[in-house]
Amino acid sequence: VSPLSYNANAPWSGKAPVTGGAKVKLAGGDADELYTALLVTCYSEGEESMRGTCDSLAATEYSDSRKLLFIIADGIIKGSGNDRTTPDICVDLIEQDPQFADPLPCSYIAVADGSKQHNMAKVYCGHYVHATHRVPAVIVVKCGAPEEADLPKPGNRGKRDSQMILMNFFSRAIYNDRMTPLDYDLFRKIHHLMGVTPDMFEIVLMVDADTKVYPDSLRLLVNCMNNDQLIMGICGETKIANKRDSWVTAIQVFEYYISHHLSKAFESVFGGVTCLPGCFCMYRLKARKGSDWVPILTKPEVCQEYSQNIVETLHEKNLLLLGEDRFLSTLMLRTFPKRKMMFMPQAICKTLVPDSFKVLLSQRRRWINSTVHNLMELVLVKDLCGTFCLSMQFSVMLDLIGTVALPVAIVLTYILIIRAAMSTYDSVTDFVPLAMLLIVLFLPGVLILFTTRKWIYVGWMFIYLIALPVWNMILPVYAYWHFDDFSWGETRKVQGEGKGDGHGASDGVFDSTKVPMRRWEDYERRRLRSIRRKKREADEKRIDNASSVADGSVVTTGDQIGGLSTQDSGTATPTYYYEERPAYDYLESHGAGMNSPHTNQHFDAGNQYPIHPQLTDGTAGSSTAFASQYQNAQYSTPGGGGYYDDGYDSPAYGGQYGYEGGYPQNHYNGSGGLAPPVPAMTRDDYGGEGYYQGQQGQQGHQARPAGPRPPQ
Repeated sequence: VSPLSYNANAPWSGKAPVTGGAKVKLAGGDADELYTALLVTCYSEGEESMRGTCDSLAATEYSDSRKLLFIIADGIIKGSGNDRTTPDICVDLIEQDPQFADPLPCSYIAVADGSKQHNMAKVYCGHYVHATHRVPAVIVVKCGAPEEADLPKPGNRGKRDSQMILMNFFSRAIYNDRMTPLDYDLFRKIHHLMGVTPDMFEIVLMVDADTKVYPDSLRLLVNCMNNDQLIMGICGETKIANKRDSWVTAIQVFEYYISHHLSKAFESVFGGVTCLPGCFCMYRLKARKGSDWVPILTKPEVCQEYSQNIVETLHEKNLLLLGEDRFLSTLMLRTFPKRKMMFMPQAICKTLVPDSFKVLLSQRRRWINSTVHNLMELVLVKDLCGTFCLSMQFSVMLDLIGTVALPVAIVLTYILIIRAAMSTYDSVTDFVPLAMLLIVLFLPGVLILFTTRKWIYVGWMFIYLIALPVWNMILPVYAYWHFDDFSWGETRKVQGEGKGDGHGASDGVFDSTKVPMRRWEDYERRRLRSIRRKKREADEKRIDNASSVADGSVVTTGDQIGGLSTQDSGTATPTYYYEERPAYDYLESHGAGMNSPHTNQHFDAGNQYPIHPQLTDGTAGSSTAFASQYQNAQYSTPGGGGYYDDGYDSPAYGGQYGYEGGYPQNHYNGSGGLAPPVPAMTRDDYGGEGYYQGQQGQQGHQARPAGPRPPQ
């Protein structure tokens, strides 16, 4: 299935990048490889963690020309233990494109309340290089509005805001809707890097900055999307990378295992996985429908509801502030109940989990409360797959009841065990309760035979069963007791952050005039007008400078001629200066009592280049002809002066000024004869070492420093 543009009538359809495209040619992708954005949201992670994530994405078995590394740094944050801010770490990961080396901050509308809705971000672009891979990459650094520069965590608006930057951008690109300045900046740079417009992208893979993706995972997930156009979201298995770091990580191994191979696998039968984990999931930006497209993740209704910034009720806060990843899955199922959310067990990633109980407690508080409120939303969706007791809606209801009743279930379990130990067994029926309990506890172990077939998971299962009081009692009770706590607690701590410091607090009133909204063609029109205006102003300035020399006006010390500084020799002798012309360099002289061969000279059609009277017919207006006839040759007039074109290329004429070529001291333009020698100069007269090196009749410096040439 070849990728096609969503909107063939878009104003950018069929146009090459205005920047000339990427200088490095990327290998073409296979026909069935869809253009895929690899979204990495980062907050306070360290360099080692982020580089590991980017390396794994770059090394995936997928053409570099069909994937775009899309990194978003959520504010100017310095993570605990880091020596640099997160944006600095991100920018150092890529080879920046020199054409966009120093980006300016661009405004956009953030997911926040009050004045914080106005946020600004810089877009760095280039390539992420790993082994033989060279992946196009853009890095969005949320730097904040100018008024929050002195505040802690400027630009920080949360993970949901980072996701909305990508979703809003692709939605506006697909619909050719009005864009923010940030959207337009992203459009230009992605078009430059990829050689295609952003509306060609169909898939987005979302990963966290501490996740490593297996090499074949990206291709497996995209193949599932290719084979079934009804799939709108899919996830793979998430394994634990630090499983042996502490007892806290050890008790999570089997819990992660059964949550994927038991819960998600069962939900996938109905095509309704209720939670695609934010650390590793894939969504479809748009889906094919016959010869046309329909938006999925980029549907305006989805973007509008997911970017809700006024969150007031307890239910809304638990949905939007604590578990944005689960709420996005809920929103997709509620908006597209006939489409599928699937689980792909062969696609695998590894992630880091909390290794201290305090951090685990904070994480599960957010997850449990978010789960309860999201299941309350899903249980009301009537169009989910199935019917009656064999429906996804019934499964969601059981999941909701089971989650709320976890503390009661573990209490009853221990009561049953105690009574079983104290009872006498006179018949087979007396063993039934105990037998059912053992089946419930150990039946998940049968999954090992059908999935991994690694017996080490039997050991992890026993560790999990020992820790059941933690999972079914301590964590749920703590979460329910803190139903009104919407902070991230101990998760992702940064330097100088206190408890309860959040990004959702209202502050001031939002001024919508700070974020202009225009269509792509309007931005392009303004950009092209700006380029033409600057070029016209430069041309007018150049013409005015040439005219001022021609009409006999005096050039004083330090004047700016065409943007170049001029110097006066300090005597009545002429001041020499030059400008660079498209085809050649020419010298002019002006001073009191001069009789230059091009005083009252003729000018070409553009009124810019002086034309010597002795030039042959047919050369007027041709700077190339002017240069060729004057190259390294002297033209004299009765006045006694001489003119040398391109004197820098005439070492034989090096004089007291010590330059490569120039006017020899005995050929000064004088009235009726030769002018006296130029007075001695110091090397400081022209700004530094190397300009004053020659002696009379000798060639000057050999290597001219960068920048404008000095006057002669």
